[in-house]
Amino acid sequence: MSDDEETSPDEDRTGFGIDIGGTGMKCGLVDLSTGELIGDRERIDTPQPATPGAMAEVVRELVDRKGWTGPLGATFPGVVRSGRIATAANLAPEWVGVQADELFGSVLPDTRTGNVLVLNDADAAGLAESRYGAAKGRDGVVIVLTFGTGIGSAIIHDGVLLPNTELGHLELDGVDAEHRAAARARTEDDLSWKTWAGRVEHYLRHVERLFSPDLFVIGGGVSKRPDKWFGHLDVDTELVPAELANNAGIVGAAVAATSAAR
Repeated sequence: MSDDEETSPDEDRTGFGIDIGGTGMKCGLVDLSTGELIGDRERIDTPQPATPGAMAEVVRELVDRKGWTGPLGATFPGVVRSGRIATAANLAPEWVGVQADELFGSVLPDTRTGNVLVLNDADAAGLAESRYGAAKGRDGVVIVLTFGTGIGSAIIHDGVLLPNTELGHLELDGVDAEHRAAARARTEDDLSWKTWAGRVEHYLRHVERLFSPDLFVIGGGVSKRPDKWFGHLDVDTELVPAELANNAGIVGAAVAATSAAR
């Protein structure tokens, strides 16, 4: 595919998403009919310190690289309420209270502020899995959990997202659950897959008691190796690996922004 073809998509069925993380910021054009990326992803390291101004400039650069002028969706690793950042544990503290949708809109001359939507990163992944991935066509309560540095969560009921659930911060055994059951805990505590899976099972059973879900979708890097640990889990809820992998945030952000604009 040529550069012209990659940056000149059919905008009736194309969206654009940016997935913001503590170490990297990546973007892509999304075919909204399939959930697949159009062309390659672009990635730029997250500035250090990860201040609002510095990160807004990276957003501008990513948009410029793809030549995008339509609705912009961006994920954020924290609680987001109507575009305003409420928590930013892994980024600069200056983010708290920032109206991120207005900030990103202000650095994009071809994009009106009203066409920028910012949402929690796990919520974006949940939307993507619900529309195109492991939870496609599933009714009832679906809980998407991403296991990485922490535990991200998204709750979707009959296709409708309940935002900012932050289930990784549920208290379990006196601490935030993610301190014991996130993927980082397996490496930091030098645990076998089986031992770590025991911690994850303990956490999943706690979530089951609180929400009685119909399906767990497990994302994050460890979802690529279900043979290593899924067999050690014994829970009542159906459990499947996520399907969209590292593209889920980009896809979900594009879907959310396009839907809001329409």
